[in-house]
Amino acid sequence: MQEADNGRWLLLIHQIPPKPNYLRVKIWRRLQRLGAVAIKNSVYALPKSDQTREDFQWVLREIIEGGGDGTLCEARLVDGVTDQQVETLFQAARTADYRQIADDARQLTKGLPGKGKLPEDSHPQVELDLGRLKRRLSEVVAIDFFGAPGREAATGLIAGIEARLHGDKNTRASEHRLAQREDLVGKTWVTRKGIHVDRIASAWIVRRFIDSKAKFKFVPAKGYKPLANEIRFDMFEAEFTHVGDRCTIEVLLDRTGIDDPALRLIAEIVHDIDLKDAKFEHSETAGIERLIAGIAMAHKEDEGRLDRGMAVFDDLYEYYRRKRGERIARD
Repeated sequence: MQEADNGRWLLLIHQIPPKPNYLRVKIWRRLQRLGAVAIKNSVYALPKSDQTREDFQWVLREIIEGGGDGTLCEARLVDGVTDQQVETLFQAARTADYRQIADDARQLTKGLPGKGKLPEDSHPQVELDLGRLKRRLSEVVAIDFFGAPGREAATGLIAGIEARLHGDKNTRASEHRLAQREDLVGKTWVTRKGIHVDRIASAWIVRRFIDSKAKFKFVPAKGYKPLANEIRFDMFEAEFTHVGDRCTIEVLLDRTGIDDPALRLIAEIVHDIDLKDAKFEHSETAGIERLIAGIAMAHKEDEGRLDRGMAVFDDLYEYYRRKRGERIARD
């Protein structure tokens, strides 16, 4: 007899007495630290694993010891809320966490004196603040079960502060070395699933300006080990990813030495959509952001998103290239 499929989720269904007041707050904070999301009132979900089961068991024990009641069960969603909707809840929660870390990193950067390596007398406080950011990032990564957007941006900003604190000794040489085109041709370019604006635009740069026959591979955000002849982009520990306050397409253009004003405009638009810091504020950014969002909504498969997105960036590039030519002709 085939073993029943008990589903991919663990659900904690609980009731907490109104008194003492602190118990409800304590349990809520504990669930937040575990990365659980509420799918109904007093019903929290985690993806099923040995670790998440143990985590929920400890919370359930605390609830019962505090005078409450609860049930832990495995669940396979059949009707109503879907697996995809629950994944979206996890993604939204972690995206918000990454965005807060990125905002805090930008605030810390704004408070740093001048440019270049920091003076020694500023090190202790910056080290303290940086340590808090790194610990918080590590905590969020540990509960980012579905590879939410924003990790690369937060990581890049933190790395930028660290580089200023310690000089270049803690940054990888590959982040600064000019890439040779012959080293990039004939490769498979790997990025995490669920591609959006920065990954679409970076893939377009690769296919249009580096290797017209480049292949692309979409993998889980966690645990992927690169194979020979693969180049990773816009993912953790990638050869091309966020550095400081620059997104992946900006880093890709810098390191490949591609100098094209039309591409720089596109990179600035992608930057503002991806990092949401309004650094460049081009008037067309909002419209392109909605267009990319529409592509993501209409195409769940990454291959479909890439095909549609590349067509968009082809046309956008043509517009900027021709407009620049018209300005030069008038001048």
